[in-house]
Amino acid sequence: MKAIELFAGIGGFRLACDELGIDTIWANDIDNNASKVYRQNFPETIHVQDDINAHISEVPDHDLLTGGFPCQPFSSAGKKLGINDVRGTLFASIVEIINLKQPQFFVLENVKRLLSMDSGSHFSTILNALSSIGYFIEWRLLNASDFGLPQNRERVIITGYRTNNIKEITPKLLPKNDTLNINHLSLKKVYDFSQWIDFSKHKSKFKIWGCAYDGKFIDIDIKEFSMALPPKYLYEVLEKNPDNSFFFNEDTKKRIEESIEVNRYYNGVEIRYNQKGGARMGYSIFGVKGVAPTLTSSTSRHYERYEIDGSYRRLTNIEYARIQGFSDNHCRNISVYDQYVLFGNAVPPALVKWAINQLTNTKGLSLDQLENTDDFKLTASSY
Repeated sequence: MKAIELFAGIGGFRLACDELGIDTIWANDIDNNASKVYRQNFPETIHVQDDINAHISEVPDHDLLTGGFPCQPFSSAGKKLGINDVRGTLFASIVEIINLKQPQFFVLENVKRLLSMDSGSHFSTILNALSSIGYFIEWRLLNASDFGLPQNRERVIITGYRTNNIKEITPKLLPKNDTLNINHLSLKKVYDFSQWIDFSKHKSKFKIWGCAYDGKFIDIDIKEFSMALPPKYLYEVLEKNPDNSFFFNEDTKKRIEESIEVNRYYNGVEIRYNQKGGARMGYSIFGVKGVAPTLTSSTSRHYERYEIDGSYRRLTNIEYARIQGFSDNHCRNISVYDQYVLFGNAVPPALVKWAINQLTNTKGLSLDQLENTDDFKLTASSY
C-alpha cells in the first residue's frame, strides 16, 4: 500500500504508516522548519516544500491519503447556497486531490472544536464535500491519552473509503465493545440510510462519532473508548537533568504568592496553583502526576510552569517530543525555541496509527453480526 502525506508537518502520519508497513511516497508542507525535519528523517521520500495548490498535478497515484489540514473559515458566499463553500480554502485542495486520484482510503485530522464551530456548519461543509464524491465517511473524537501518551489531546479523525453502495457500509472506528454503550435503536439507525439527516437541515454541533455518505449523515455520542491503553503519566517521560535554562524557580515562587492552591485534576491534568483558583482561569502551575495539557504551537504555552521535585520549570523540547510520541532527536538541528512549535503542531503517530489500522485492516461489523452477539442482545434488551 502506498500513501501520501499532505500538510505533513514533521511526519506524524508518516511514522504511523511506517509502523504499519505502508510506504509513504510523497509529502508536502509549506513551512521551512517542518520541511527540514521531514527531509532529515525521511530522505527517501519525495517532499515538496510549497503551497499544495501549485503541485496538485504532481501528486502521484496512491492508496491512502493522509493529512492534518489547516482549518480555515469557509467562504461566506457559499452560505447563499444553503451550505458553506469549500472553494478558496486549503481543504478544497484535499477534496480536489481525492477526486482526481481516487485513493481507496483517506485519514484526516483536526481539532475538537471543528465539531462545533459556527454551530456545526464548518464540519457540515467538510463532511458534505467528502461524502459527495463516492466515499463512505466516518469520524471519531479521539484522545492521545488513550493511546499510551501522557497528554490530554482530543482530535477529530475523519476517515473515508471508496464505495458506490451504501448497503456495504461497515463502520470501522466503532469497535464491538463500544457498541455495547449505545442505545440499540440509535445503532440501528446507522444501518438504515432512510434515517440519516440531510446536511442542509443540520444546525448544531456534531456528536463525537458518526458516518456520512452522499450528502447525509448520522451521529451518536459514545461515552467510552473500549480499546484505550493503560494510562501513562507525565512524570514517566521527564528528563532527569534538564538544562538550567528551563527553570524559573524565583519568578514562579512570586507568582504562587498571588495564586490559589488548587490541587485538583481537570481532564487528567494536575493543577497545583492558579491565579483565579479554577481549572484554567488564569496563570496555572501544573503537577506531573497526571497528563500534560494539550501541547500547542502558541508561544505563551511553551512557558507554562510545572512543579517537579520541589522546583519549577517549563517542559523541555525533548519532553515535548516524548509527550507527542516522537523520538528525542526527531527535530535535531532545529533551535529549541522552534521545536516547541513543530511538536505542538504535530499529530501524535500513535493516535492516527490506530485509525489507519482500523480503516485499512478491519472489515468492520455489520448490523447482523452485532445483533447476533450475546453481549449485544443482552444490552439491547435493556432499552
